[in-house]
Amino acid sequence: MKQFSWEVSLKLVWARAGVKLSSKILISAEAPDTFLLKLVEPKLFEYSGIWPSDPFVPATKLTTALAAQLLTPIKFQYANGIVGKVFAPAGVSTTVLNVFRGILNIIQLNIKKTQNVYELQEAGAQGVCRTHYVISEDAKTERLHLTKTKDLNHCQERIIKDIGLAYTEKCVQCEAQGKAMKGAVAFNYIMKPAATGALILEATATELIQFSPFNIMNGAAQMEAKQILSYVGISKTPVAPISASYIARGSLQYEFATELLQTPIQLLRITNAEAQIVEVLNHLVTYNMEKVHEDAPLKFVELIQLLRVASFDRIEALWTQYKVKPAYRHWLLNAVPAIGTHVALRFIKEKFHIDDISVVEAAQALIGSIHMVTADLEAIRLVQSMASHHKIQANPVLREVVLLGFGTMVNKYCVEVPSCPVDLVKPMHDLLIQSVAKRDIEEAIIALKVLGNAGHPGSLKPIMKILPVFSTAAAALPMNVHIEAILALRNMAKKEPKMDVAIQVFMDRALHAEIRMAAALVLFETRLPMGLVTALTDATLKESNLQVASFVYSYMKAMTKNTAPDYASVATACAVAVRMLSPKFDRLSLRFSRALYLDAYHNSWMIGAAASAFYINDAATVMPKAVVAKARTYIAGAYADVLELGVRTEGIQEAILKLPQAPANADRITKIKHFIKAISNWRASPVNQPLASVYVKFFGQEIGFASIDKAIIDQLVQVATGPSVVSYGRKALEALLSGFSFHYAKPMLVAEVRRIMPTTVGLPMELSFYTAAVAAATVDFQTTVSPPLPQNFAAAQLLQSDIEIRTAVTPSVSMHTYAVMGVNTALIQAAIMSRARIHTIVPAKIEARIDFIKGNFKIQALPVLGVNKIATATVETFAIARTVT
Repeated sequence: MKQFSWEVSLKLVWARAGVKLSSKILISAEAPDTFLLKLVEPKLFEYSGIWPSDPFVPATKLTTALAAQLLTPIKFQYANGIVGKVFAPAGVSTTVLNVFRGILNIIQLNIKKTQNVYELQEAGAQGVCRTHYVISEDAKTERLHLTKTKDLNHCQERIIKDIGLAYTEKCVQCEAQGKAMKGAVAFNYIMKPAATGALILEATATELIQFSPFNIMNGAAQMEAKQILSYVGISKTPVAPISASYIARGSLQYEFATELLQTPIQLLRITNAEAQIVEVLNHLVTYNMEKVHEDAPLKFVELIQLLRVASFDRIEALWTQYKVKPAYRHWLLNAVPAIGTHVALRFIKEKFHIDDISVVEAAQALIGSIHMVTADLEAIRLVQSMASHHKIQANPVLREVVLLGFGTMVNKYCVEVPSCPVDLVKPMHDLLIQSVAKRDIEEAIIALKVLGNAGHPGSLKPIMKILPVFSTAAAALPMNVHIEAILALRNMAKKEPKMDVAIQVFMDRALHAEIRMAAALVLFETRLPMGLVTALTDATLKESNLQVASFVYSYMKAMTKNTAPDYASVATACAVAVRMLSPKFDRLSLRFSRALYLDAYHNSWMIGAAASAFYINDAATVMPKAVVAKARTYIAGAYADVLELGVRTEGIQEAILKLPQAPANADRITKIKHFIKAISNWRASPVNQPLASVYVKFFGQEIGFASIDKAIIDQLVQVATGPSVVSYGRKALEALLSGFSFHYAKPMLVAEVRRIMPTTVGLPMELSFYTAAVAAATVDFQTTVSPPLPQNFAAAQLLQSDIEIRTAVTPSVSMHTYAVMGVNTALIQAAIMSRARIHTIVPAKIEARIDFIKGNFKIQALPVLGVNKIATATVETFAIARTVT
């Protein structure tokens, strides 16, 4: 049995914080290719002092708490320097087993006897990465010196877990000019040749990871992990396994454990999740009544973390207890979507089905959940089942939210699993086919929007059947369906840049100009190569429709000013095209369709922003037929389309043009009556073309759309003229006159972005960005009427009164932002943390007096007493090391 001394440390270099583990190691053979590994006298240390004078401090309590697991021997397969399967009892947690994997990682060696310098993709604890070997022999001392280096930026299979990054796209060209993160590991071995191989006398492993969101060349936070293994001697007593079943626990590769549930900004000792949730809820409700407490965002994040640990049954029990208490109910409903698992979707689904939550509460919770929940097959099935439920189908708004959310879930899942099956979107294919067969235009449009959100390449053929270029039957469909079909290709184009479909649609001059311009929009978002830009240029030179020509030319001209690295090749190609097109199209006026673009990108900081806008005109219209605006951000080698807003006027122009003109000399009342009559005639006409439509996208995903048609106008007119409006108006007036107090608080987990990756020593390193905020407002409204009004007063009596109004408003906001780099487990944390906190309270008192009799009106702002601060802001960076004990 061989005996080694072992020491491992992981520390943050910029602001000193870290952990260290030292122990003796015993390794003995159980079978020819199976070995036992045991730690002897393991000791844990933590560091968060002043470098370099302060030493590591023993974490005695944590060492004692983990002693049983650390002292349990594990088994592993080992042959020809390669670690195979790892075996351990069920009592050894995944976190501790990963530490053992860190030890095994240092003895993973692919030695070639015929080569001294070579390169290969080698499997290790961090994945399969590019590895360089250099072997030299010292004949005098009879020692082999081996150096092995791993480039963690070039891996075939990098073990990494991203949370909150599903909507971002990697900018390869941005990273070619700078790096946000770099990592490498260097192993050095001194070995003694033996008859059966070589004996490791000493091995050291040093890993360095640098990270900065603004290019590491301008300075970066650094994490250093170091491991030292030294041969001590041979012991005659072999390692004996414990009397427990050893089960296969995977391979050398790191496995994620409870760190996925553990937020890095605080370390909670969770003993009774339900009781701790109640305690946090009581704190949030009690201390956020009149104004927001300064620590409310941190407490809200704590509530989310506790809910993530709690089981579904416990969350349901809490809901049963607090659903009748409005304040508690409100905080719970805002926290549940941030749980981030299918538990949140299941909770919302079941509560809505049994009428525990209202339509408004369900819509708000669903929008949040769909974008926060980690997409997996269970979550997709839950959203799909919700869409088919009769209560969801009965409410158009909720059905729209759920269906669009289904597409978003599929999109997020396919980002994680690129080989995701087309069967996931087959229900939407069926819905599209059925709606087209029935000429149900609304259903066809929503099916196309869902497929556009999903962006699955397998949806290309069903969408092609909606386009008149590829199907003669599609020519009978309205133009807005064709446009939606084209725009549904945008997310697919990110995965399949070769958009032959869009090219064919654009080149077909028989199609409507608006459809062709939509195809051009899709094409330009695929970062066209020089050849296709030249083809578009040639087609535009021969273009007879000036709306199409103006749109393409203005788009190309705008792209020539693009400074973002990912569009550099497109900008160069467009610069050539513009020289060819400008003599013919440079003087087209603004009445023709146009594309506008503005951006700013700082190469040395790897940060930038871009804004684009498009408007589509028609020669026969008095206003643009469609307007689209989009904003994009670049940071840390990635980009995201943050916001997009689109408006189509559709039938509003036709309705305006059909309105008969009133006589020029008519008075104002006559003109109003004439307009009302014209609107009535429009409502009575049999044509049901929508007046306008609008949609909103966040991070490339459509979250909502609305069409204004005659059905909606009729509903509004019915509500406005119905008896309920008079009743509600009377109640509202009485409430204003009697006075009221109102309080509302809105907590939000604005951002949760995490990247978790294993280090060579088996501990996880995490990069995190969190923003949480709580906004609240308290309103006190009092009214005095002189002379006093009788009980059943008429509204006209107010015109003979003197009314005094006193209002006190106290809006307050607290926002916390955290940026963290370091070790984050459920047992120990060691990290660099930057924290920014903003707390504002802006109270106001207003007094107004209206004397209808004398025709006087007076308003004044009164002084507010007892306010010392209206805003505070603190920004600090520090190192932390803490354990759960």
